[in-house]
Amino acid sequence: MLQIIPALIAFFTGLLAIPVVIKIIKKTNLLDEPGGRKIHKEAVPSMGGIGIVCAILGGLMVAFSYQQWLEVRFLMMGLGVMFLLGLRDDMVELSALQKLFGQLLAIAFVVVLGDIRISSFYGFLGVEELPIWMSYGLTVFTIIGLTNAFNLVDGLDGLAGTLSLISFLFLGGWFLSTGFVEFGVMSLVTAGGILSFMVYNWHPAKIFMGDTGSLTLGFMLSVFSVFFVNANGTLLADGHPLKFHAPITAGLALVLISCFDTLRVMVKRMKRGKSPMAADKSHVHHFLMRMGLRHDQVTCLLGGVKLSFLGLVVATSGFSDSVLLPFVLGTVVVLCLTLDAVTLRKVRKIAKNSPRILTLDSPNSFKDRQVENSKKVLEREIMQ
Repeated sequence: MLQIIPALIAFFTGLLAIPVVIKIIKKTNLLDEPGGRKIHKEAVPSMGGIGIVCAILGGLMVAFSYQQWLEVRFLMMGLGVMFLLGLRDDMVELSALQKLFGQLLAIAFVVVLGDIRISSFYGFLGVEELPIWMSYGLTVFTIIGLTNAFNLVDGLDGLAGTLSLISFLFLGGWFLSTGFVEFGVMSLVTAGGILSFMVYNWHPAKIFMGDTGSLTLGFMLSVFSVFFVNANGTLLADGHPLKFHAPITAGLALVLISCFDTLRVMVKRMKRGKSPMAADKSHVHHFLMRMGLRHDQVTCLLGGVKLSFLGLVVATSGFSDSVLLPFVLGTVVVLCLTLDAVTLRKVRKIAKNSPRILTLDSPNSFKDRQVENSKKVLEREIMQ
């Protein structure tokens, strides 16, 4: 119960810090301007991650002893590097190579010095302990992929905050219940910081987290997910009530939405002959918005989907990865295909029921043509 106090301190620290961040950003005119792939219509302060990190540090300063700080020092170094990388990218856009170098530096602190890595498949596909080179390589690839996937899902008011809040609350409860106190406290403190940010980020958002927040939280969540898989797989007592016999699937459920949304849009882009890294409006939240849902409705829907999959892996914790992982992957593929089909029908219905252009010389003819062309573009994007 005492672990809740640092989380509350983080929450109230964030409530006080974020309005100050908003005021400073507005004065310096470092605003996120609308246009392009962005959904918002007005300039909004970004870099809300500064407030989240201040909240996290405020909670941890109260929670951790000197010895506990030593236990997590390499993790904090990695988080510091990722925070500075995101902050710099928000102020002056960095190249892909520069961001990759910064991410590798942050990962080196955690994986090499902190020894947080995927060390085994725990019997999945008949594989147990991994060779050290494969362990490092797979962990680096996983953390980079999951961090950037979370960064991409931050495209809607409250969405990234909601998805990460669910994961950190789950991780906080699990870590504390299984004896990983430092990681449990950090998870709950992070949840408190995120919750304070969501007070100002819920639609209509007064501030965005920016890369400062999305890269930091994405990195933290990916590292904690890797640690969760490894800690759960090596949990000593097989009869422990909180042990997952499908640790890989359970870890995947923590990052499910961002991970599969990124894979989905990359596949769609390659099918159209585009680069998988090209920017477009093919993300799941874009599709749901086209169906007429509001920001808050999309956020609640995707949050509910994530909770459903977490509930599924908890209810089936006795099954192995060999059984549960194919089932979860298959279910997600079906959901993605269904989403594409339903969205296409919905957009076609909206286009069919909308007023058509009556005369080309009417006062609103130019505006009507713009609306008609927009509908055609939306439909063509979805069909592709």
